[in-house]
Amino acid sequence: MAFTLALRNLVHDKIRLAVTLTGVIFAVVLISVQIGIFIGFTRTISGVIDNSGADIWIASKGLKNFDIALPMDERKVYRTLSVPDVEKAAKFIVQFANWKKPRGGQESIQIVGFETRSGLGGPWNVIQGSLGALDIEDTVFVDELYLDRLGLEGVGETAEINDRRARIAGMTRGIRSFTTSPFVFASFKNALQYSTVAEDQTIYILVKAREGADLEDLKGRLAVAVGDVDVFTTAEFSALTQHYWMFSTGAGVALLLAAGLGLVVGMVVVAQTLYATTMDHLPEFATLKAMGAPNSYIYRIITLQAALSAVVGYSAGMALSLAAARASRHGDALVLIPFEFAAAMFAVTLAMCLGASFISINKVTRIDPLVVFKGR
Repeated sequence: MAFTLALRNLVHDKIRLAVTLTGVIFAVVLISVQIGIFIGFTRTISGVIDNSGADIWIASKGLKNFDIALPMDERKVYRTLSVPDVEKAAKFIVQFANWKKPRGGQESIQIVGFETRSGLGGPWNVIQGSLGALDIEDTVFVDELYLDRLGLEGVGETAEINDRRARIAGMTRGIRSFTTSPFVFASFKNALQYSTVAEDQTIYILVKAREGADLEDLKGRLAVAVGDVDVFTTAEFSALTQHYWMFSTGAGVALLLAAGLGLVVGMVVVAQTLYATTMDHLPEFATLKAMGAPNSYIYRIITLQAALSAVVGYSAGMALSLAAARASRHGDALVLIPFEFAAAMFAVTLAMCLGASFISINKVTRIDPLVVFKGR
């Protein structure tokens, strides 16, 4: 009975129902997309680190993020290899460079150089070509997302990196760059030619630990043995880089503020329309109280109205958000909406609508049943 009354109250004024649902949908889409962009950005920021296959990263002292680091002497690689529990250590370069397009024009890129035999730090999601091709002189891999920006049509074309020839030997899918400068993968030897790093230097040392090794203990021993370096586990380095770009630059704060704004706007719209609906049906609620209906019964009607608005609004809003996330797969900015977040978003929507119904409940609590006999 309470469900039927709640449903009738909602659909009685279809325009008001449309406004309520629009408010909920707006809030769901705004929050989901903003947080989806936040999640997508964090995955993008640390994508190369998380997919490196390394357990520990060694960098020059004072490092703040993955994208900007100073070179160090390559002899530190040999000191790294001398530490017990180190299975392998490999040199790794990442540096900004100029890309000259085949048909004219330039673009900023990040050249990523890795030791192909180590299996550490290379590209993933390879859809064309084999990693072995990168051992050939002047060969690079690019991502299909950036073909237009790099002025390319496909594998086999040639361009220039810092005025040196680069031939496209393979392609990846979905490797984005947060800095908007596309990653271009090359062997360490080729990357040296494209960068300003000296032959006896490296930017990072990637370490693979022996199975069962205590990473925290190994990290401490590496810091002592190598000397004058920063040493991170992969998880620590990933978190450091994510925190730098998302919070030190304010990008993440802006996204979270926008999501919070969506929550407030949605709650205000739902509260306003539920309150107006309650006021319209005040005589009916007074009649129910005069007939002996307890307050809990009327509260149930109002909360059911809020819950129904939440379910319908969430369904439509999440469908739109997932469509936006799907469309973002082919764009620079990735929107990620994992199942766990989508489920949590339903709880947020329900809480938002139920919270907004408290104003209406407070009004009904103070209603005098005699209003039925006095007339409004």
